[in-house]
Amino acid sequence: MSSSPSRIGPNSIIQTVGALETAYGKNETEKLLKKIGQGYLINNLPSEMVEESKFHALVTALQKELGETATAGILKESGERTAKYLLKVRIPGPFQTIVKLLPAGLAFKVLLFAISKNAWTFAGSGEFSYGSKPSPNVMVKVTFPSHPVVSNFYLGTFTALLRELVSPKTEIKADIRKEGSAIRCNYLCKI
Repeated sequence: MSSSPSRIGPNSIIQTVGALETAYGKNETEKLLKKIGQGYLINNLPSEMVEESKFHALVTALQKELGETATAGILKESGERTAKYLLKVRIPGPFQTIVKLLPAGLAFKVLLFAISKNAWTFAGSGEFSYGSKPSPNVMVKVTFPSHPVVSNFYLGTFTALLRELVSPKTEIKADIRKEGSAIRCNYLCKI
């Protein structure tokens, strides 16, 4: 068992800062980051995997400063932006083409199976699972201390990916629950 901290993809931070800049502008975002103790991110966004603690510290600081509703919106957009990045850079074009040709139920299973192979890149020390019964669903269990608002990042990512690759009509209902120190994010998908 490794004692080194769990790492996640840099887009968790890159796209959250990008979403802040879209919402508030570059200057206001820089002031905000300094105010909440995240000033080190200014002109210094990560380019490699980051300790998950850095993302959750950013989430916690944003919620404390902006409130839950504004932070939820920022994180949902951050997730959507992350999905666009994945579609452009990480998910091979031929795979995307094949998945889009499949019936929605099968496309869901194939896509989520592929995602599960690299789930550590966004789940960190947490857990990821998916299923199709009784209906398509995705679960991310966040075990690093955070706030339920973090679920909006995953909601944005999965909604955008599923709408692009499985069905443009995809709707996701989020069921977010605290379980001790963990947060269980269940996403019930209508595809």
